[in-house]
Amino acid sequence: MTDSNSSPSQQVHLEPGYSPSISGFDDWMALQGEVFRSVKDRQTHKVMLDGESIFIKKHYGVGWGEILKNLLSLKWPVLGARNEWQAIHKLDEIGIATTPLLAYGERGTHPAHKQSFVVTRDLGDIVTLETLCEPWLQQPPSPYFKRQLIAKVAELARCFHANGMWHRDFYLCHFALPRSALKTQDLQLHLMDLHRVEIHAHLPEDKRLKDLAGLYFSAMHIGLTQRDVLRFLKHYYQQPLRQVLMQHQFLHSVAHRASQLDAKFQRKRQAGVAM
Repeated sequence: MTDSNSSPSQQVHLEPGYSPSISGFDDWMALQGEVFRSVKDRQTHKVMLDGESIFIKKHYGVGWGEILKNLLSLKWPVLGARNEWQAIHKLDEIGIATTPLLAYGERGTHPAHKQSFVVTRDLGDIVTLETLCEPWLQQPPSPYFKRQLIAKVAELARCFHANGMWHRDFYLCHFALPRSALKTQDLQLHLMDLHRVEIHAHLPEDKRLKDLAGLYFSAMHIGLTQRDVLRFLKHYYQQPLRQVLMQHQFLHSVAHRASQLDAKFQRKRQAGVAM
């Protein structure tokens, strides 16, 4: 649904069934609340609107400097909230849970100065896998729970990549569970932070490698065993381990890149610089 006050250079899209008390682009961009993230060109606020807790991520335009920096690095720049809006729709289509989409808007045609926003429903009391798994070295989970969670992560990753999607920040901190799921064992994972997602007709192997390496890097210090890693690969590839291990060159490259990411992280941590 597109707002009736939209113009060719200014559009607001509302999801079916969502009828907020505000409508104009400026009304959305004026919303203020608890700031969850703030960087040069965007902010994320948690806001109460019409008695409902929502998140709005506002993009203010990346500027020519950021565009040129990305292009010189042979990367396509992320120009606003459209990436996340499209990615959420794609995840809904393929059955991967994420933050429920409510609204999206954009204004302007100039790539360096285009403004945009995306609005999602608050999932409530959730825990990321980074937080959940952090104490596992000292306090290991039950073998059953660990096996179940590894299978769920692998199945999500398989579906995500099979549908041509590249996260670019595929770390445990971007997988989340409702805390209530820890009691019911209904482990429906939610994939978060879709700001940089790319969607391809067929995912190139180098991009698959980067996602898997990022995931492996983020899980390197939570006490996983070699058997745990093999269990992940078996669920991810849906093949017998003998066939999976025939891809030893690709798997070696994943492990090598993960080790490089970890070494870089450790250097920055020792230098007192946040990653």
